Amino acid sequence: MSDIRTQPGGGAPAAPSPTPELLERIRRQRRHTLELLTVSSVGLVPWTVLLWFTLPSGYTVRQWRTAWVGFDALLVLAVACTALLGWRRHRAVAVAAAATAALLVCDAWFDVSLALGTPDVWLSATLAVCVELPLAGFLIRKVLGMLSLAQWPPRTPLADGDDEKP
Repeated sequence: MSDIRTQPGGGAPAAPSPTPELLERIRRQRRHTLELLTVSSVGLVPWTVLLWFTLPSGYTVRQWRTAWVGFDALLVLAVACTALLGWRRHRAVAVAAAATAALLVCDAWFDVSLALGTPDVWLSATLAVCVELPLAGFLIRKVLGMLSLAQWPPRTPLADGDDEKP
């Protein structure tokens, strides 16, 4: 006899129940991850304020072309990876699409903010508003749609205090 159960109505096999040890490990990893993210976000506030007051408003850089071509090459790779994973119907397409959307938003931000005060700001703003940000928004909507289709197990508390909503 198999230990694989099926869904009510004879559907696909249900996932085996996780052990208490696994649930505790997941709960600890989740808590540690959330603590790290919380400390990081709080720590970035004074760092950002420090940068605001200490960085020069203008700066001559070396390797400007290398930085921008490298970033755009990374963006091309992210878009191509998203397309390839989409064509292959691989579930990692959601991760690739989210990363691509983030890179598109960063590209729009840096293109516009670094062009402020120059005649190029209008082209940068037009590309941001008409191409980069709409494509990023489209990808984020698609990722959220894919996540809503995912079959998540019902939310059950993993340990004491884990059933509280933030």
